Amino acid sequence: MKIKNFALLVGATGLLAGCCGSHIVEPTDLNNQRVFFDFNSSEITEDANNNLLGQSLYMKHHEDVKVQIAGNCDERGSTEYNLALGARRANAAKKVLVNDGIDAKRISTISYGKERPLVSGTGEKVWKYNRNATTTVK
Repeated sequence: MKIKNFALLVGATGLLAGCCGSHIVEPTDLNNQRVFFDFNSSEITEDANNNLLGQSLYMKHHEDVKVQIAGNCDERGSTEYNLALGARRANAAKKVLVNDGIDAKRISTISYGKERPLVSGTGEKVWKYNRNATTTVK
């Protein structure tokens, strides 16, 4: 009886994992693919990870493609601090691609800090879009 219950539990767990698992979609183009970050963070979120794995899938299907990942920040903080944070964000995104099997030589990184905001203005409604790593084809 216990084995039967265990089998049912394992089956239910498998169903839940299948319906609620990660959703990885290969983009049709890598230009301006963006992953977003929390304030003062270069940690890859689950959504960002899924986006990057989709980018990796694209790169696996297009072996001639090389990309640049640009790290960006919101307007808060000094120029020097934001350049360093932008570099950490770009490198964190690159690490996901490399860990998924993409040759590191195909990926360059750059940091623009707070110098190239995606959205103009101030406040969290704007800042959340400016904290990103943007992938473009080179």
